[in-house]
Amino acid sequence: MANSCFSLVNFYEGFLRRAFTSAGLSARSLEIDQHTTLHFWGPTLPKQHKQAPESSTKSMKKKPALILIHGFGPPPLWQWRPQVQCLSAFFDLYVPELVFFGGSTTSRSERSEVFQAEMVGRLMEKLGVERYSVMGTSYGGFVSYHMARLWPERVEKVVIASSGVNRTLKDGEELIKRAQIDKVEDLMLPHTPSQLRGLLRLVVFKRPTHLPDFFLRDFLHVRFLSFPPYLTPLDSPSSLFY
Repeated sequence: MANSCFSLVNFYEGFLRRAFTSAGLSARSLEIDQHTTLHFWGPTLPKQHKQAPESSTKSMKKKPALILIHGFGPPPLWQWRPQVQCLSAFFDLYVPELVFFGGSTTSRSERSEVFQAEMVGRLMEKLGVERYSVMGTSYGGFVSYHMARLWPERVEKVVIASSGVNRTLKDGEELIKRAQIDKVEDLMLPHTPSQLRGLLRLVVFKRPTHLPDFFLRDFLHVRFLSFPPYLTPLDSPSSLFY
């Protein structure tokens, strides 16, 4: 079925963008090195500083810096909106899109959470932010852990939420049974409304009681199926953390 010109998902994402903007954040992209570019939301710069964000962030800092690192799935707009609106009054917020998610890209072959941590750390270096706290959820919790491990002199506090840090192989096997799937990628990388509905049933606590197929299909098209396949399949047996 062809997708309609009007997208409820794009319409709602516009609301999410306005929520971030009203919290004093703006979207930017920064080249980390010749291979990697990170897209992120950060404190809106004064007009006179917009051409040189690296040199101006340090001088305009007034509140403690806090990095919000999203989990596996849609970009941080969809994951951090309530927290951004609440925490922006007390922190200078930095909300990166991890590499392979949203607008962050790389031509390098690394695919680990350590690589993600290194890129976010280098982003903060380029922005001139020397000290910060980190909060990560799900996959972002692993990235947050490695940031604290790599730069203990920079990271002041760490919050890790909903991350399977003690997860075992048995936990993964039980997840597959509970989700009634054959392969875990059918859960984490849904291609059909029924697969997406199964994922939401397992990971969202206060979810809507009914989501019609046309909305789920629209969400899949906008947030999953319209992006290039950056995630390279692994030939060896793998374990999942989320």
